[in-house]
Amino acid sequence: MEKSENSYLGKAPIGKLMRGYALPCIISLLVGALYNIVDQIFIANASYLGSYGNAANTVVFPLTVIALAIAVMIGDGCCAFVSLSLGKQESDRARKSVGNSVVLMVVSGIMLMLIYLIFSNAIITMFGGTVNEETFRHSKEYFFYITLGIPFYMFGQAMNPVIRADGNPKFAMASTLAGAVINIILDPIFIFAFKWGMMGAAVATVIGQVVTAILAVWYLAGMKVIKPEKSDLALDGDIIRRTLILGITSFLSQISLVAAMAAINNMIRKYGAMDAIFGQEQYAQIPMAVVGIVMKFFQIVISIVVGMAAGCIPVVGYNMGAGLKDRVRKLFTILLAAEASVGAVALVIVELFPRALIGIFGAANESAYYTDFAIKAFRIYLCMMIFACVNKACFIFLQAMGKALESTVLSMVREIVFGVGFALLLPLKFGLDGVLYSMPLSDLLTFLIAVFLIVQTYKELHTSDMDVKEQAKVKSVGMQMTV
Repeated sequence: MEKSENSYLGKAPIGKLMRGYALPCIISLLVGALYNIVDQIFIANASYLGSYGNAANTVVFPLTVIALAIAVMIGDGCCAFVSLSLGKQESDRARKSVGNSVVLMVVSGIMLMLIYLIFSNAIITMFGGTVNEETFRHSKEYFFYITLGIPFYMFGQAMNPVIRADGNPKFAMASTLAGAVINIILDPIFIFAFKWGMMGAAVATVIGQVVTAILAVWYLAGMKVIKPEKSDLALDGDIIRRTLILGITSFLSQISLVAAMAAINNMIRKYGAMDAIFGQEQYAQIPMAVVGIVMKFFQIVISIVVGMAAGCIPVVGYNMGAGLKDRVRKLFTILLAAEASVGAVALVIVELFPRALIGIFGAANESAYYTDFAIKAFRIYLCMMIFACVNKACFIFLQAMGKALESTVLSMVREIVFGVGFALLLPLKFGLDGVLYSMPLSDLLTFLIAVFLIVQTYKELHTSDMDVKEQAKVKSVGMQMTV
């Protein structure tokens, strides 16, 4: 049954498969990104919250990324494992991976929620929430209610790629979209009508996450290809190890981003206090609020980029498992071109229209310093957007091919060595502007390394094809000689 329903991954046109799998994944990730972005837009335009609420949102955002990191490690790892297993016709191992992933996700979600509740003050302080008293108060309120929804958020995000691996990317998209729509509807009601402030923004988000999680549970109960049974919930050490290894790149790319954001937030707090303008109490929260907004725009772009690459994971995994490497090479070519195009469009937007972008986030209610710093931040921080997009595509594609080590090393170099390193070092010379320079420099240097890996990947796939052709030629000649 599995073979007949999934073998089209090795036969259908690459372009059609990419559109069919990548588009729903892009929409799912964009919708997921909108949870936090929508909150920030409504918060920014509420006069009683403004840049203080925006700064608080920036403080809490990395903490939701930690939850996402764990979720995508399990979910993407399971997706890759399932796709590779189906390509090898090992449906029993595919089912076992799904069952084990469900158990791991439930346990890890509850554990993270408890850790957040117990150490909330210390965690908020660690991510720059003490920039001023008002920001800390808003951060604490927002963080508490967001934390209550962490298990639901993690479960929904983890099961999304699993549902795609089952051959239903449209349902994965719809479940995430349903939660986001509910969040968008409830945000203005809770923030403007009920005046619930940061609590309202958080509660609207959590309700949407609960809906997405419920839909995921409903789908898991009737999967069409993998069909896990109760016995598959029993943890298997080998299955868990392999699943987590395949998902470790997704985890590290997210968790290392958290480390970079922690470094950036603390450098903003430190060097902002030394600035002639932002060292004043009433303006102290502006740099953190602005950089958070710039990151949110970047998140939208990266959601498209990651969506295209992650949506191809089942296709890449199946074809690699089936030995169809010519199809993998063709997909890689199309993907790299598409990712670079997305980066180019985004670059044009941030360089030409930064004032319009910051206007969406409540600039009319803020001082001129808010807008001026935002324009500079958009233009500097995101000036290497094309390279950033290609880098992300490379991380994920290598992971999908089963090259977890190469993908992990490249991701770690980008986020930890360069991302954290430059965020800590450049402000020593350039002050607050050094924080902005850290992003483009990191992306440029990572791209130089990625080019080497891309070339090596092409050589490997091309050599594989040549070997197959040579073997076929030798076999043909042998048959003729025999005759």
